[in-house]
Amino acid sequence: MSKCSADETPVCCCVDVGTVMDNTDCTASYSRVFATKAEAEETLAMLSAKARAAESEPCQITPRYVEEADGVRMDIDFVFSCQAEALIFQLGLR
Repeated sequence: MSKCSADETPVCCCVDVGTVMDNTDCTASYSRVFATKAEAEETLAMLSAKARAAESEPCQITPRYVEEADGVRMDIDFVFSCQAEALIFQLGLR
């Protein structure tokens, strides 16, 4: 068995899921600059729908808008009830 801090089984080199996902990071963040606030709000609606599809309990969605020289920066935090939902949401954006 290799020297590793994770709990591994010598047969398949598997790692316990609790070692990777300990439910401490339930927030997924998104940031992008848009030409207009309307474009940012369209993206917010699309991302919110994806978050709603991944949630088991209501996801807290907090958008922030900052005017910049080249447009509008939108920063969003999606706070899920568990880390698995945040991961599912993030993987769905790829």
